Amino acid sequence: MTDPASDAPRPQYGVIFLVLFLDLVGFSIIFPLFPSILEFYWENEGEGSLFRELIAAIQRFSGAEEASDWRVMTLFGGALGSLYSLLQFIASPIWGTISDRVGRRPVLLLTVAGLAGSYALWAFASSFTLLVVSRLVGGFMSGNLATATAAMADSTSRADRAKGMGIVGAAFGLGFILGPAVGGACSYVDLSGGDPTSLWNPFSLSALAACALSIVNLLWIARGFRETLPPEARGKGAGRVNPLALLGARFGAAIQRTNLAYFTFLAAFSGMEFTLTFLVTDRLGWSRAQITGMFVYVGLVLVVVQGGFVRRVAPRYGEKRVAIAGLALVIPGLAILAWASSSAVLYVGLTLMGLGSALAIPTLTTLVSLFAPEEEQGRVIGGFRSLGALARVVGPIAAATAYWRFGNAAPYACGAAVMILPILIMTGVQQPDKGPGSGPETSGPGEAEKDHSGAAE
Repeated sequence: MTDPASDAPRPQYGVIFLVLFLDLVGFSIIFPLFPSILEFYWENEGEGSLFRELIAAIQRFSGAEEASDWRVMTLFGGALGSLYSLLQFIASPIWGTISDRVGRRPVLLLTVAGLAGSYALWAFASSFTLLVVSRLVGGFMSGNLATATAAMADSTSRADRAKGMGIVGAAFGLGFILGPAVGGACSYVDLSGGDPTSLWNPFSLSALAACALSIVNLLWIARGFRETLPPEARGKGAGRVNPLALLGARFGAAIQRTNLAYFTFLAAFSGMEFTLTFLVTDRLGWSRAQITGMFVYVGLVLVVVQGGFVRRVAPRYGEKRVAIAGLALVIPGLAILAWASSSAVLYVGLTLMGLGSALAIPTLTTLVSLFAPEEEQGRVIGGFRSLGALARVVGPIAAATAYWRFGNAAPYACGAAVMILPILIMTGVQQPDKGPGSGPETSGPGEAEKDHSGAAE
């Protein structure tokens, strides 16, 4: 493969950045809306409907007497959020593998168009069933995170890979800011006017905003995105798409360990991420505006660290060291959140959480990309993203269950304990060799050859 290296045109970075940014906006725009969604469909869905059956099942599971019980609301949000991530888990390795064979551009065009369609469905989701269909379509199409990340890997040299993944991380951070903010702001405008027979619903404006952004993104890709994977570099393998295979040894011990560390970390982190809205409402009595401000603050931390700091420190100290440092910072962050009794203390915990995740996520992504063969970037990164999506299925449900069974400190205290595991796992991973002058603690030629031969088997 010819190395597109560091002279890849910057507009490519902009297109990839926007694809990832809009994916996370679509994922997180619904976060502040779960209580309102529960209330709306409770009032408008009759007995025997999918919604009523789901709520009844959650009530039986939780032991709650009323549908308005906060335990029901927490588990309902966990189920709806996990549905989206479950489809990402299925779709990420599929889209990644397809893009290895046909190129990144056609996959991005198809999936972004699909995302726009899913948001359009949500805009007209006056029934809960249609909302579920829209989340299924959106979750499957947002599996293109792997394809967009692989395109970034195509566009950077091995030495500059961490810089490219820092841009990817900054896109996630900005999406994390805008998504909840858009969802919260648009929730004040009800296009249905309170009419239960209207084609609109109280969340239509949020959905239309996301749809419009996806259409802009689609046009930008169609006009400005040049294929990053040339025909001669496309994989010719069978194209297996089982993401759980990446937890085995087939692709080499380095990829196996990095994937396992990422899965464990993100399960704990996403559990915190999901229950945080309920924590600040339950313990501190925060308003919707304060919750939106919290998401904006965390997003800003992610953008600053991933967009600038990581790009400088990772090449200097090595991705492995930076990843371990980030994972270590998350532990006191979670512990502080577990017992924070004031807004000031809670923001200290949020700062540590933001710093830690901003260091860990792009460097773990970089490590997987560096260990993967060039012709299988889409498949390996697809598996990596897929395992992250599976963590976002497991994490919120486990955290929500711990939240109402053992109290609001439980998911954060448990998460802090779990975070020790990815640190231990990463200590056994060698820093990959990126060529001359690639930084400290690089593996020797024998180690590099072993990693890549294992990956190519």
